[in-house]
Amino acid sequence: MYLDRRQLILGASALAASAGFASTAHAVDIAALHAPPASGEMAMGPENAKVVVVEYASASCPHCANFFKTTFQDLKKEYIDTGKIRFIFREFPHNQPALAAFMLARCAPKDKYFPMVDMFFEQQETWLAAPLEGLQKIAQLAGFTKESFDACLKNEEVAKGILAVRDKAEKEFGVDSIPTFFINGELVKGETSIEEFRKRIDPLL
Repeated sequence: MYLDRRQLILGASALAASAGFASTAHAVDIAALHAPPASGEMAMGPENAKVVVVEYASASCPHCANFFKTTFQDLKKEYIDTGKIRFIFREFPHNQPALAAFMLARCAPKDKYFPMVDMFFEQQETWLAAPLEGLQKIAQLAGFTKESFDACLKNEEVAKGILAVRDKAEKEFGVDSIPTFFINGELVKGETSIEEFRKRIDPLL
């Protein structure tokens, strides 16, 4: 599987709406949830933190971008940067542009992964207007050449690794909308506020 210009252009119109905030008492197998994917884990915070937050998100999801621009900044400042929680980010692409974006982030050096994902969210409306050209511009800032950009989007192993993360989330953990979070295994859906995170995390610390 690789992505070509036509797929990226057509995929830009396939944005799916995510459910609003919702929560259930449903919990999953924490060991299975926290097991790193074969493609490697992308996480912030200490591995031995008492609280682990897992987010499933798509680079082209407007709800995910809004969460990043608002709640995540407070979550990072209060809990991740202070070492209180471990935050795991998992790719859940819901269209071709999102898959392409995550492939580029995975192809980049590991220290460029989160800066690229941050930029995908920060500049989402801009790059989604013309996905191929928009992603090329972001990739160039991360050190990609035209050759390495094209090679990455044709890398079947990278694509399969990302899709495997998404498929496991759907089949084993019941993820059916984005963003979806798990706080020590407890499912929380939608654009969750920092107040809701505090309410759920603080008692676990």
